[in-house]
Amino acid sequence: MKHKLLIVAGLTLLTLAGCKNKKDMENPFFGDWNTPYEIPDFARIKTEHYLPAFKEGMKQQKECIDAIANNSEEPTFGNTIIPYEYSGELLNKVSGVFFNLSECENSPEMEAIAEEVTPLLSAHGDDIALNKKLFERIKAVYDQRESLDLNAEQMRLLEETYKGFVRAGANVPVEKQARFRELNEKIASLTLRFAQNVLKATNAYKKELGNGEVVTLDIPTWEPFMKTCPDRALREEVWHAYADRCRDGEFDNTKIIDSLVNFRLERANILGYKTHADWVLDDCLAKTPDAVYKCLNQIWSPALKKAKAERDEYQKMLAADEPGAKLQPWDWRYYSEKLRKEKYDIEDSVVRPYFSLDAVREGAFSVANKLYGLTFRENPDLPNYDPEAHAYEVMDGDNVIGILYMDFHPRASKRSGAWMTEFRGQHRDRKTGENVIPIIQVVCNFTRPTADKPALLNFDESETLFHEFGHALHGLLSKCTYPSIAGTNVPRDFVELPSQVMENWCRHPEVMKTYARHYKTGEAIPDELIKKIAAAQTYGQGFINTELLAASLLDMDYYTITTAQHIDPLQFEEQAMKKIGLIPEIISRYKSPYFQHIFTTGYDAGYYSYTWTAILDADAFEAFRESGDLFNPELAAKFRHLLESGNTVDPMTLYVEFRGKQPSVTPLLRNRGLL
Repeated sequence: MKHKLLIVAGLTLLTLAGCKNKKDMENPFFGDWNTPYEIPDFARIKTEHYLPAFKEGMKQQKECIDAIANNSEEPTFGNTIIPYEYSGELLNKVSGVFFNLSECENSPEMEAIAEEVTPLLSAHGDDIALNKKLFERIKAVYDQRESLDLNAEQMRLLEETYKGFVRAGANVPVEKQARFRELNEKIASLTLRFAQNVLKATNAYKKELGNGEVVTLDIPTWEPFMKTCPDRALREEVWHAYADRCRDGEFDNTKIIDSLVNFRLERANILGYKTHADWVLDDCLAKTPDAVYKCLNQIWSPALKKAKAERDEYQKMLAADEPGAKLQPWDWRYYSEKLRKEKYDIEDSVVRPYFSLDAVREGAFSVANKLYGLTFRENPDLPNYDPEAHAYEVMDGDNVIGILYMDFHPRASKRSGAWMTEFRGQHRDRKTGENVIPIIQVVCNFTRPTADKPALLNFDESETLFHEFGHALHGLLSKCTYPSIAGTNVPRDFVELPSQVMENWCRHPEVMKTYARHYKTGEAIPDELIKKIAAAQTYGQGFINTELLAASLLDMDYYTITTAQHIDPLQFEEQAMKKIGLIPEIISRYKSPYFQHIFTTGYDAGYYSYTWTAILDADAFEAFRESGDLFNPELAAKFRHLLESGNTVDPMTLYVEFRGKQPSVTPLLRNRGLL
């Protein structure tokens, strides 16, 4: 999932004062969207509109913040917390469009705007976080919270607002504030450069194979090539092109990593934390680095044991093909796929015809309908940012509860991977109290259709679609009042639960039978093929889990350093992998120079959350399995309540209310064949 990059959540109470000349009035951000559901008016938005809108948005929010801070009345929830929560309408409006489109409709012009506006936004955020008079008013309300007549959601908003200010530096001593601001600006600029380097390096590589076939570093082309190419030397070349990105040359990210890790440590120290990980985890369910390491290590040992057994099998196969050759990382996928075919007699070419993109998407829609009663009505007349994106009205009965954009195929302007984000989050309008529906975006990079075939997915890609759709449901089903604690604005080690739990329905034979149909004949997937797919679920789990856990442990190692030091990411990573005993035939899922999760997209000291919430999702789905009904209405209603609640209630309280007990790791280990 992609976290939204906004300064503060909410809507302002201010008018658009200052937009006086004709040029300003022509800027589509400086007025209401005259569109269905107030969707961004993509057709009118030009690159030259962003920067003026950002600057005006920051100006307006500053005026609002000054009005709150300088209010002569005694601070109350109504005159301090509420107007702060709803400050920044224009800034959120432009941010919600710009930062989402910069990842799927990027251009040199968009990059230039990002480079200019990023330090401005960082400074603006610091101006708010370090506003002493504003924080004193917020603290005054917080200190008397027990005597206030607040409902549960209001109390949660107050507590989260106060905590957010403390974590953002409100208590930083005056003599350290200049350095604190400098660090925030440097971190913001470096994360932007890191992401741009990865995108450029990925786009720069193309390997011509003849017959018009081209291999790129986008996973939909790179991974199938690595699984099927019999030419070992060619596999090695293409593997290195992928694994060695951004380690030197024009798009070198190694010096950026050195700076980022040390700057984040210094900032955490200023905030009173021993490490950056301690600062991050203080706002998560895990709470401490020790808890994260404990979680990861309980799965690492059985996963590594299985990975070693897999390695031994592939080594024998390589030796039969090339006597004396030693298995290397560029051999792993090739022999894994070869053995998978031998063991399970199942090839991508056999599986893909039953998993057309349309069929899988409709399968996800069907699951949401059976669980929550939702329907999805495509509307090509809605405003859109790209001809390839599909826009849906999401219906709960006769009511439209949200808009969903689904954007599935690679473009040079789109970063790799898959994510969910939002152009606008769900909340209630400050003035009218009416519900403001969310506008959600799901972005993937699946192989395009051809002249004679629709887009056909492998099974991993099918799970990816269900995964991101689960994030979308979290945003779409939100029923909260305040924007900053609505939808997916939950702790990072909880936010993956709604997405990962959906993968369980994707892979369950009973559900697969309903949506997986041959794209030519319409024939339902045969029972025998379902059995083979199900049997293959635990195949290769040694590799899958060790590369994921290795990346998670590498992330934690970077952000648990306690003293400033020069970091050579290549050496640091090598030592980290040696420490945990990762076998040389496997590398971390992401090598440091292109590990965007922990250096650009908000998963720093948080990549563990995929495993942390995997325990939750396996345990949650176990409840449906135990009930004997995968769409048990009572359980579905309870889980919908969890999705609707956002961060208005402690997430683990919500989970225990749904499950009736604390989660167990056993279902996860069993599902992955690691018991």
